[in-house]
Amino acid sequence: MNTTSEHDRDLAAKLRSLSIEPAAFKTEPPEPHVRRRVIPGAMLALAATASLVVVLLNRPETLGCIETMLAGLLDKEEAAISVNGSDVPAAGPIRAPPSNNPADRALPSREVTGSGYVVAPDIATIFSKYEGRIAAVEVEAGDRVVSGQVLVRLDDAGARFALQGAEIARQSAELALTAKTIELAQARSSLTRTERLAGRDAMSAQTLEEAKTAFDTAENAALQARQDVAKADLDIDRAREQVEALTIRAPISGTVTRLTAHVGNTVLSREDSVRENESLLAIADMATVVIDADVAEANIALMRPGLRGEAVLDGFPDRPFAVEVSKIAPMISREKGTVTLRLSLSSPPSDMRPAMAARIRLLVGEAGDNTDHQQGAER
Repeated sequence: MNTTSEHDRDLAAKLRSLSIEPAAFKTEPPEPHVRRRVIPGAMLALAATASLVVVLLNRPETLGCIETMLAGLLDKEEAAISVNGSDVPAAGPIRAPPSNNPADRALPSREVTGSGYVVAPDIATIFSKYEGRIAAVEVEAGDRVVSGQVLVRLDDAGARFALQGAEIARQSAELALTAKTIELAQARSSLTRTERLAGRDAMSAQTLEEAKTAFDTAENAALQARQDVAKADLDIDRAREQVEALTIRAPISGTVTRLTAHVGNTVLSREDSVRENESLLAIADMATVVIDADVAEANIALMRPGLRGEAVLDGFPDRPFAVEVSKIAPMISREKGTVTLRLSLSSPPSDMRPAMAARIRLLVGEAGDNTDHQQGAER
């Protein structure tokens, strides 16, 4: 039974005239859509192959270009590949493999800053060993002196009189020693004669005993006289040392950094001068100045001798110079929460002064560590 209506027949005729078959109404995945998904996947595979070749050729700069190209083709994170009709997210950008060059693996260096002061470790504070009056001052503040150079002359009449008295006492001791030596010689001669007569039975035993006693007494007296001369020599040395100490000389070579001695002043002995401001002057060896600087306690794990950096003085802000950590204090400042570093200087300003304020900047991190390790391996 033919149930096709007139309307259906007209529609089929029109479709045949347009060369469109009825099978076109079947539902199938559109071919262009499949190609749209497959083509980017093929391009991605081609780019990955090119990246592998570049890796084998060890060309890191080309890898970066390929990554940029892939990110543009795949729209970075939104690209997808069609596999068996399903959308699969594309892999991330291809990364370069780790480099074998230590410089490429090194972490960025960091800086540790701190502040401190210029210090002269070799500094001599000059006191007077004995009391006296200042008769002359031979130097001025800022003068360069050498070891043994005369700095200050003191005058003490008592010390001079003591030396003269010791010299006179020694002369008396020498005279006494001469007299005792003569007595000893006489006692020895008498004993010898008595012993000869006693051997002939011409001298009694009592007389011989008395001669021996007299000789022993004279010998002891001569020994005592020699001790007196030795004591007189010691007194002279002591008095002469006190007189010589009135001429104060430089114990080290350096620069006079402080001068408080003035002609006419009476100074106390070293035992009585318990405060630094009672000293005569101070000398510092400017060739060995260092910087003692404080850094935060949190950075102590990064600190070690040999770290290098830069320092600048507040007095010369436009003249930085190189520094190197030589020592790390064994104690932490509880009040400030800092650790003190002692830094040696390289080519500091020639007119630098002790107690000048300084700011430091140290370079720490993997870069510095690798450099140090390489230098140690070369040594």
